[in-house]
Amino acid sequence: MPKAPPTTFRSLSVRNFRLFAAGQLVSVAGTWTMVVAQDWLVLGMTGDSATALGAVTALQFAPVLLLTLYGGRLADLYDKRMLLTLANLAAGALALTLAVLDLTGTVRLWHVWLLALGVGIVNAVEVPTRMSFVGELVGNELLPNASALSAAYFSIARVAGPALAGLLITAFGTGWAIALNAVSYLATVAGLRMVRPEEYRGCVVEDAAAGREEAEVRVRDGLRYVASRIDLTLPMLLVAAIGLFGMNFPLTLPLLAKTVFHADAASFGLLSASFAAGSLLGAVAGTRRSGRPAARTVIGAALAFGVLEAAAGWAPGFIGAACLLGLTGFASVSFLQAANHRIQLGSDPHYRGRILALYTVILQGTTPLGALLVGLLTERLGARAGLWFGGLVSAAAALVALLFEHRRTRRPPDREEVPEVPEDARAHPRSGIGPDERPVRGATPGGQEG
Repeated sequence: MPKAPPTTFRSLSVRNFRLFAAGQLVSVAGTWTMVVAQDWLVLGMTGDSATALGAVTALQFAPVLLLTLYGGRLADLYDKRMLLTLANLAAGALALTLAVLDLTGTVRLWHVWLLALGVGIVNAVEVPTRMSFVGELVGNELLPNASALSAAYFSIARVAGPALAGLLITAFGTGWAIALNAVSYLATVAGLRMVRPEEYRGCVVEDAAAGREEAEVRVRDGLRYVASRIDLTLPMLLVAAIGLFGMNFPLTLPLLAKTVFHADAASFGLLSASFAAGSLLGAVAGTRRSGRPAARTVIGAALAFGVLEAAAGWAPGFIGAACLLGLTGFASVSFLQAANHRIQLGSDPHYRGRILALYTVILQGTTPLGALLVGLLTERLGARAGLWFGGLVSAAAALVALLFEHRRTRRPPDREEVPEVPEDARAHPRSGIGPDERPVRGATPGGQEG
């Protein structure tokens, strides 16, 4: 039978993923609503203190760096659906607490800091669990499409959430905008509870109750597994290099608009919207992928991103910069999606939670450090330098990766390295998926998955 051509929304044909995606769209829009409301609340309480606002961001971000690897371990050990349910209920409770404090006029800055720290701890578990759960819902064949659609609805929510927050804050104040986010988590919880575990399409790994000891699921084993697989290490290193130097747009775009083009807030919004529109189109384009991308596809997307970002930094006029930033947004999502798909589809499901946790730490952990480096550079060489320097370093990293991949693939067949199958993966044969195997269906009794 001829294979049907890929379609943009084919993963939505899976009932479980439809329910999950619908809940996520509502919840993520609510999250962006709260981001704006919380920032506005802190600025109002502190007289526009950038230090206080930075402290909120740092407290919310620190647990992601410190605890996400352990969150990935939990995702590999316990029922992902239950973990996500508990994480969303906890996040909703934290948002509701802040909303009540705000609406009753009793909120203090230390309340916001403490609750931001709590949200960061929840995210350290939720992010790797959510990313690996999608694979179980749709299976390897539909994973690239489902992942790209997830990026698309995240982009949509990132536009809709702040717009809704502006309306709510103007009409009712920050408290009700935060309360809306608390309620929005119930959409994800409802979707998760309606998911049918017996209809999972991905490879399900036995959990501890089925004979898997908790001591076997260790963070360091996941790190060793990645280190033994050059096809996983190479995209991880590319993500680290580009995240460190190239993904600093929250810093570079405001500076470009204000100090180079002397634009007002509306024009700055146009630059941001252009980048966001390109990102959304990149996510939609990624829905056409139906298998694991080749290493050169990942490297080519990284090279295109670097060249386009550098070109945007040298753009002579505002319109040219807006157009190039749209293309840069497209290339950035194309690269991140290709790297994510290559890592997920090439990894053993027994380790997938820990591997995606490492991916998250690398991507999100390098960006703040890069912002400090790029910030110092722009102070000395101007706002344009943040873009062209990040682009050139990203392009150089891609060229180095391309040279390495070319030399690796030219080795004689008898010298090719075959990744060693870890002991705990050999002990659980259902957890492994070879390059030509189809995903294994099924779940353990009672709807528990590993």
